[in-house]
Amino acid sequence: MSDIPGSVQRSVYDLQAQGTDPLCAYIYDLGGLRHHVSEIAQALPANCEMFYATKANPALPVLQAMAPLVHGFEVASGGELDWVRSHFPDIPVIFGGPGKLESELDNALSQRVELIHVESLLELRRLCNLADHRKKPQDILLRINLALEETPSTRLTMGGIPTPFGMEERCITEALAILSKQDWVRIRGFHFHMMSHQLDGHRHLTLIERYLDTVRTWEHQFGLTVDQINVGGGIGVNYLEPTRQFDWIDFFAGLKELLERYHDRPWRIRFECGRALTAACGYYAAEVLDIKSCGNEWFAICRGGTHHFRTPAAQAHDHPFRILSNVDDSNDVPRLVDEPVTLVGQLCTPKDVFARQIHVPSLSVGDLVVFQYAGAYAWNISHQEFLMHPHPRELFID
Repeated sequence: MSDIPGSVQRSVYDLQAQGTDPLCAYIYDLGGLRHHVSEIAQALPANCEMFYATKANPALPVLQAMAPLVHGFEVASGGELDWVRSHFPDIPVIFGGPGKLESELDNALSQRVELIHVESLLELRRLCNLADHRKKPQDILLRINLALEETPSTRLTMGGIPTPFGMEERCITEALAILSKQDWVRIRGFHFHMMSHQLDGHRHLTLIERYLDTVRTWEHQFGLTVDQINVGGGIGVNYLEPTRQFDWIDFFAGLKELLERYHDRPWRIRFECGRALTAACGYYAAEVLDIKSCGNEWFAICRGGTHHFRTPAAQAHDHPFRILSNVDDSNDVPRLVDEPVTLVGQLCTPKDVFARQIHVPSLSVGDLVVFQYAGAYAWNISHQEFLMHPHPRELFID
């Protein structure tokens, strides 16, 4: 159990002891979060900035822990913008995402958003009209979906192929023509986000090099002076092999060498990472309710389910976990010893699966299954009201 902090283990046991029903809870290790994000932020090369993508986990204690460590927050909806601004009125905010409402764009103008990442020509026209009506300046990046000769090989591709994200390179000419006919919206550079779940730092450096070479070509082609390049997020979490995570230090060393080749350009390179910053700080604890065999397989039914913790279903993987034993060997409860087991929740659907046929040395009713890497795209993306079960408890420890 050395890979689950002692403070988290104690918190799980304390929560179980406090309740009358079997436990279902999220525990967030804010101290661990600060340590992880600090190491990343301190290793950033010069002229690089890290923004946190709030969509990964917008819980207020998480944002409060992150705010002093990152350059700002990236939001992808009017709701996220209002949430961030209500609690952090002065932090730098950038606004991205497809399908922005006119009301959201107007709100962004009034909420002092530093940069809006424009995803289409229609969105650009709408923003120009709103800025002209308000007589309010607004800086933007154009999000471009590059056509890549080799499609990036990750589990979730956001660009390089037909997707709803960003605009095609051929749209740049028309976008610049629109911008030339108005006075309030100014292009500062370009935004790229071609993939998610990237675990290979060298492959990611190759992709960023493509971005930089392309922007340098566009500067010459269109007579532009660019000072901002947003390379998106996309750094993944290795759920299948948790001991082999993305090597930030090696990646930043390579990025520093890469950027030295463009030392004559006044570019500021921005990242907007989410999952890679907060996933490791979260744990989802589910008490084992029942153990039974069916069709020559063992199943452990846990409190809660994928309506609370959707990550394994969304990613179609067996989620990593550890078992906190809580049952005396003398107790007369169902117990598995040295068997493979499928961990499921309480939902009335066969898709409610956390992990399939994973070998466990010992598992009993009353034990606690603690799922790691539950700090991003977990509770906030789950279908929380399905079956109207009580929400899991949430505990933020520092």
